[in-house]
Amino acid sequence: MADAELTVTVAGPVATLLIHNPARRNALTPAMWRQLPMLLDGLAADPAVRAVVLTGADGTFCAGADLGDLDELLEAGDGSIAVMAEERLAAFAKPTVAAIRGACVGGGCQLAVACDLRLAAEDARFGVPPAKLGLVYPAPTTRRLARLVGPSAAKHLLFTSELVDAGRALRIGLVDEVLPADALAARVAAVTAAVAERSRLTVAAAKEIIDGRADDERIAWWHGQVRASGEAREGVAAVNERRPPRFSWTPPAAG
Repeated sequence: MADAELTVTVAGPVATLLIHNPARRNALTPAMWRQLPMLLDGLAADPAVRAVVLTGADGTFCAGADLGDLDELLEAGDGSIAVMAEERLAAFAKPTVAAIRGACVGGGCQLAVACDLRLAAEDARFGVPPAKLGLVYPAPTTRRLARLVGPSAAKHLLFTSELVDAGRALRIGLVDEVLPADALAARVAAVTAAVAERSRLTVAAAKEIIDGRADDERIAWWHGQVRASGEAREGVAAVNERRPPRFSWTPPAAG
């Protein structure tokens, strides 16, 4: 494994994206930011993958963006490679879960917020530090954070750059669950296994609608998919017959 890279492993229906740069507490280099959309494209095209876990190596999620090339950050603004990677992650069609231990700061928090769910260990710490650096946090990133935790909590994180512990992160809605460190992996596995067993149609439609990416025409299309696919008939039959459902809907091929 290279010193600084993202890696993918697939076990059954769940893929794990690992942030690996342990010498820098898993800080994301420009090459790693550019690598993320390409890896997501591969996972999107793999029909066997039903959910994706994003996590960090060696007990740390991600300490932020590598600030070695500050000029690139200053010149790119909201068009930076970090924002482009974040947007691709947020728009990824399959469910994403951030499994967080240790530092989840700056660019790391940016990616965690772009995931659908965030499960954290008790040792997790969260921070949004652009005010320490004199940077303007990207507008899409700022809005996504505010939608998740509310305007007041977002302002607190951005104005103060303070680190908050996992308990406070849970109270403000930054994470969904907090667990002992030795229980995190099992809980992530249980959540992703449950997601993988559910109707892909339901999950994909819910993600689009909740994220505000489905207009009325698209919502009507989703309801048409329910009628055409037989998913609901299978779900009801499974309940009546007291057996696991055998959902078979798959997304139509792009184009």
